[in-house]
Amino acid sequence: MIVSTKGRYALRVMIDLAEHQSDKYMPLKEIAARQGISEKYLENILKSLVQNGLLQGLRGKGGGYRLTRPVDQYRISDILLLTEGNLAPVTCLEPGAAACERLSECRTYEMWRGLNEVIRDYLDKITLADLAKPAQAGDDYII
Repeated sequence: MIVSTKGRYALRVMIDLAEHQSDKYMPLKEIAARQGISEKYLENILKSLVQNGLLQGLRGKGGGYRLTRPVDQYRISDILLLTEGNLAPVTCLEPGAAACERLSECRTYEMWRGLNEVIRDYLDKITLADLAKPAQAGDDYII
């Protein structure tokens, strides 16, 4: 499983919004500048996050984006599943995958299924609040 730039950037944006929360909307331009992400690319990511209820968007003067719920109610697994489609380590575990003709003799299937569960369980336990803790001197992070 490799998380694409879309997934990594979505996490960065969500963390950014969590760290700069207010009752006002955060302009796309400010988020893009802070995160060093192209506004055009970021616009597509934000559109998806709005359409799926993770963010609220407002157009026009005073517009921008903001979180729809408290930061501790966003699971990292939900953000990555939205942007990546799935987190399966192999294609046979992807949602809607065709049944593998070698499944009955596959010696690795249970290992991959277990890894898939470990990944999902791990990411289910991490919230946006965990990643958006106030930075301390020397605590810079890069996703």
